[in-house]
Amino acid sequence: MTDAAASAVTPKPTARTPRLARQIMGEAGIGIALVALTLVFAITADDFATTQNLRNIMTQITLNAILAVGMTFVILVGGIDLSVGSVLALCAVVAGTVMTESGLPTSVAILLALLASVAIGAACGLVNGAVTERWKVPSFIITLGMLYVARGAAQEFTDAKTIYDLPQQFNDFGTLTILWIPAVFWVALILAVIGWFVLTRTVFGRLVYATGDNEEAVRLSGHRTGVIKVLAFVIAGFTVGIAALTYMARLNIASPILGQGYELNAIAAVVIGGASLSGGRGSMIGTFLGACLLGVLTNGLLLLGVSDFQRLMITGGVIMIAVVVDAYRRRFAERIS
Repeated sequence: MTDAAASAVTPKPTARTPRLARQIMGEAGIGIALVALTLVFAITADDFATTQNLRNIMTQITLNAILAVGMTFVILVGGIDLSVGSVLALCAVVAGTVMTESGLPTSVAILLALLASVAIGAACGLVNGAVTERWKVPSFIITLGMLYVARGAAQEFTDAKTIYDLPQQFNDFGTLTILWIPAVFWVALILAVIGWFVLTRTVFGRLVYATGDNEEAVRLSGHRTGVIKVLAFVIAGFTVGIAALTYMARLNIASPILGQGYELNAIAAVVIGGASLSGGRGSMIGTFLGACLLGVLTNGLLLLGVSDFQRLMITGGVIMIAVVVDAYRRRFAERIS
């Protein structure tokens, strides 16, 4: 596989102006919305702009941002993964069991737990992708099945019990700050940067975009689109394993019922970030900003005293508005291209 071959199947803008317009209306658009929302809450909500609350927001954003990084790859190839919340629970209980019951030295147990978590997440992603491609079944159905399988496996594995008393060395990471920023947020940021690099600076990333945009063209050019799609699901599963460890470090528990609804939050972050559910369009920067926007929105509404039910309605409304705005943005981009 050569860089030239990948470039041959990757749509390229024909002029500088359309490319700049898409960039301004993409990442810059969601960035402006995030800044505006932050300013509104800083003015209207007491304690929103405090140092402690800003750290809280970063911590709250972390989990969804990590899941959204993996979800971006899946959505870019035209798929969807509804199982990430349940797989997160399965990864967490297995990792928690390794830490608390393996009898190994603490550092070794933590390392094995990390490997077990990401391995299980990647394995579930592999099953999702492989079954979807082998039998040409919509990923929506396959991952819905995995949602139930993983949730049931997590509850069976622990007899529906929550795991406590995780090693203190592991728990300390959940409260650690590096350069004023929570360590767990650095994990999300680093994963987002890696995801951005893969999508924008590698042949595989170009093929991910091209597969979602025109799968037949990629196949006719000699590339195996099925492998690309399966790898996208594996990447999503890998990030779920990382997210599970982050969750455990933050709350010091591993529960078989955690992660319910997390898949919808991750999808929302990707969509708000400008990705198309039909595949081929989106960006890691947009996804990360989308996750930040959702985190700021939730935190600000909470400080304003908005009830849980009202927060759900407002968040849903924001997602619908984002989809409508994205539709107009896409039409405008096509008009000026």
